[in-house]
This record gives sequence, structure tokens and C-alpha cells, in this order.
Amino acid sequence: MRLALLVSGIGIAGLGACSAAMAQSTEITVATVNNPDMVTMQSMMSAFNEAHPDIKVNWVTLPENELRQKVTTDIASGAGQYDVVTVSNYETPIWAQNDWLAPMENLPASYDADDLLAPVKEGLSVDGTLYALPFYAESSVTYYRKDLFEKAGIEMPDKPTWTQIKDFAAKIQSSSDGVYGICLRGLPGWGQNMALFGTMVNSFGGRWFDMDWNPQLTSDEWKNAANAYVELLNNYGPPGVTSNGFTESETLFANGQCGMWVDSTVAASYLSDPETSQVAENVGFAQAPYETTEKGSNWLFTWALAVPQSSKNQEAAKTFVDWATSKDYIQTVAADKGWLAVPPGTRQSTYASEEYVEAAPFAPLVETAIKSASPNDSSAQEVPYTGVQFVTIPQFQAIGTRVGQLMAAMLSGQSSVDEALQQGQTFTDRIMQQTGKPQ
Repeated sequence: MRLALLVSGIGIAGLGACSAAMAQSTEITVATVNNPDMVTMQSMMSAFNEAHPDIKVNWVTLPENELRQKVTTDIASGAGQYDVVTVSNYETPIWAQNDWLAPMENLPASYDADDLLAPVKEGLSVDGTLYALPFYAESSVTYYRKDLFEKAGIEMPDKPTWTQIKDFAAKIQSSSDGVYGICLRGLPGWGQNMALFGTMVNSFGGRWFDMDWNPQLTSDEWKNAANAYVELLNNYGPPGVTSNGFTESETLFANGQCGMWVDSTVAASYLSDPETSQVAENVGFAQAPYETTEKGSNWLFTWALAVPQSSKNQEAAKTFVDWATSKDYIQTVAADKGWLAVPPGTRQSTYASEEYVEAAPFAPLVETAIKSASPNDSSAQEVPYTGVQFVTIPQFQAIGTRVGQLMAAMLSGQSSVDEALQQGQTFTDRIMQQTGKPQ
């Protein structure tokens, strides 16, 4: 999954009555991961500065895991270091219920909240109220090399199974050409390897918890998914896979070193651009794989901007959030950078745009993937939680992080599948006992 941005310290003076010339500039600090959409936002600040000369924005770039830690600590403590934070559809409902986020109410009519894609909007709302506004959203997709498939005499179905993916990987892998059959995330983290592996578990018919919140990590479904994951990467993946997250895998595929890659839809524009991808002319797209069920095989992740209740500059902060997630921002990026550069996955109007679909022929597939993701119905078995590749409970951050480490141990041969899953089961059960099961 491509993840994060954080805005800090937005303040404003002379709002309303004072002229821009008289207004005192107030600084905001933006902490972000170095992914294309966030880099683009930084490059578009002249448009924001022109419209809001009384708000100065500073930027800090952090690795995703470090960013999560810093933001969570700041929000939980009420320190108020940040006026705008980048949050996902995991944190938003939890933090909103803790009264950590200001509701995004009284948006201008031009914002058109009804234009937001329904699954995206719902994931950022509590009881019908938005607590964050989406910057971009993603699902998962299968990328593949059309030239390698043609050479091997095979065809990628619209929605492959994981069994088919394994067979394809064996046929297109070429050591002499430096091409690995498949690349997948192996870097530990609940937003890294567990984003991918969580959907694998779903598609094998598994679930995190039963209806009584008992962990299910030692179930047959988990074991089957884990064995498939390990076999794929050990036989057909690149070396050092436990160091490969989204960014590393994207680079490998763009450099022509991966025959297939199952990952975020947000990489589609990067891989389709000849300036950033050596395989742009040969990239094919299919839906994310499944195995025994299609439920939960497409993840749903949204990076959004929210305003902490601890902010002393909430109105100015909301001004920035409104601008960065608006229709106008998308149009401004399209005019300045081209349609391939616009943040994807958030608005119906983007996918209704003929210019966007012409520039991004993968757009209909991405829209389908996002709309097919169902956080309220992500497993073939009944579950007490919402979320596709994560469980929307506070404990999941710790659980997902630890299980992600155990998945990496499996890949590196430090642990067997059975040992890793038993350790994950024990850890998860202990966390739930210590913190109390959700009501």
C-alpha cells in the first residue's frame, strides 16, 4: 500500500476582514512520505500560496512507519504539534470516536462531497459525518508484462486465481534476463506486507477473528494462504524480499525485473509513463487475485487529510484540507502536470472525465476495484469487524505489525509457517485479553 502526508502548524491571521497585504503569515509544517502524489502536492503549493498568502506551508518527509508513530503519539497526547494530519480509513473512525479529530462540516458547496466515491466516503465517516477528506484512494490490482506473457503463450484472465499466478510466474521467470516471476511486498508492517497478505487470507476464505473475537491465525485458511505466499516468493520472487515494500517493488517492476506484481492501483500511472517506467508499453492490468472466494481480495485504502481537535488553527487547517482534496485541485494538477498526475480514487467526476480515461486507460479497472471493495463484507465467513486488509480496532496496529514481522520471518527461513502462525495467534490472543475485546 503507498502511503502518507502530514501537515503541521497551520495558522492564519487577519482572516476575513484584513486584506492579504495586512495579514500576518502563519506557518504549517507538512510531514509526508515521498510518494508521487505527495510530491506533486508540494510542487503545487504556488497555487495555494496565491489563493492564501497568509498561510505558509513547510514540509517534512518521513518513512511511513515513522510517520505513523509520530502522528499517533502527537494525536493521542493532544500535543497539538500538527494542524493537519494525514490519516487513513483505518485511523479515522477510531480517532473520531475518541474525539481526536474535528468533524469536516460546513464545507463549501463547491467542494461537492456527494461526488466522493461511496466506499471512500463511508470509510472516513462516523454516523454520517466526515472526519477526514480523501486525498487519494487505492485498491489492489495485478500488473503484468504483456510481452512476457505473449512470449510464453499464456493469457492473463480478468481476475486470476493465486494458483494461476503461481503457474504464470513459473512460465515467465527468466534468470538469464534478470526477470523474476513475481514481486510482492515482504517488508514487515501492517501497512506493508500485511496489506497484501491480509487480502490473500480473505481470498483463501480466512478471517482475523470469529464472532467472539477469538483469533483465527492457526486456521487452515491462514495456513493455505501463508504457504502460497512463501512458495511464490521463495521460488519466483527477488532476493532480499523482506526489504521490499511498495516503493521497492514499484522500482523493480518499472525497471523490468518483475514479470508480475500485485499491489496498489496508485502505481498504474507511474508504470504507464515512459519517463518513469522502462516497461510502460508492455504493462497489462487485471483485478487482484483470489483463490476460494472473491470477497476481500481487493483492498481499500484511503489517504486523507484531517484536523486534530488539538489544533489551535482549525479554520485555517480546514482551508488547506478543502483545497488539497477539492475538484479544483484535481483540475489544477491536470492542467499543470497532465491527467496521469492527478490523485486517483476519490471522485466520480475524475472517472467521468473523458480526458482522464483517455490519458489513463486503466481508469475503469481502478474504479471497479475500488467500488468492489467492501469493508463491511470482506470475508466469506461472518466477522465482527469492518475493514478489508486491516481490522478497524485500536489493537490492530500492534497486531498487524507483529504478524507482519512473523510473515517476514517465514520468508527468510527463520521460522516455519506453522511456527509463525502459532506465534501470531498467541500474540493476538494476549493483546485481546490485555486490552479487552471490543463490544
